Amino acid sequence: MGRLDKKVAVITGAASGIGRAAAIRFAGEGASVVIADLNREGGEAAVRDCRENGGHAAFQLTDVAKEEGVKGAVERAVKEFGRLDIIYNNAGLGGAVGQLEKTSAENWDRTFAILLRAVFLGIKYAAPEMRKVGGGSIISTASIAGIRGAAGLHAYCAAKAGVISLTRSAAIELAKDKIRVNCICPGLIATPLTYNRLPGGEQTATQLFAGFQPWPRTGRPEDIAAMALFLASDDSEFVSGQAMIVDGASTSGMGAGNLPQSSQAATPSMLGDEWSGPSFEVKRPS
Repeated sequence: MGRLDKKVAVITGAASGIGRAAAIRFAGEGASVVIADLNREGGEAAVRDCRENGGHAAFQLTDVAKEEGVKGAVERAVKEFGRLDIIYNNAGLGGAVGQLEKTSAENWDRTFAILLRAVFLGIKYAAPEMRKVGGGSIISTASIAGIRGAAGLHAYCAAKAGVISLTRSAAIELAKDKIRVNCICPGLIATPLTYNRLPGGEQTATQLFAGFQPWPRTGRPEDIAAMALFLASDDSEFVSGQAMIVDGASTSGMGAGNLPQSSQAATPSMLGDEWSGPSFEVKRPS
């Protein structure tokens, strides 16, 4: 028996990276999964991966910045598979990047629509369906950037801090319904969202990210998927309102990096001038 047998999950941003790894892992544990994403090609490939891993899956074209998009993903799960037990609010992007004084209000608002308002919408529309089946698990992707700041990522940091706070307040409200609400705070994870912006791509990211943490390898999407599986399963029945840090000890203290000083100085920037969009829209610099 799998840890998610007969459970139904919606995962946003599941066409690549962390979301895709979680979808494949959930499917392998017996879940039926709705892949909710703007990236149709990647989403349909993720559906095939889920089916090959022994589970059921369906793709739903979803723009999480729009209320009807999030609502539609939840409705698709109920229509396709009969219920909803899990939602993983994972869709993300870098959003407004660069100096605070040069950040436009429009880009700030777009960032919050995708990184924070979409989480609110996921909770709003998932909770009633979970209540019908006696409970469930709501998971969201936050970030260690929501715990400590990062220059040039002001909107991202603020939105992810909001995800952590919303997780806690929602957990209190929904506990009576046996609906758990938790979030995951990844550290530096090598995903298309990060390495597509680096010369050398995944290989560069794998070497680079490992140098900024005590653990001697970079984070992988599967590391976050493993935590998501725990939170989605009945193993976490008494865990709610928590921000689970998965970061190779990055946030544990000072002086944790493994890169030589010269290598750190030569680190290329992953940030664009104003806006860092979804991974499937990115062209890697030469």
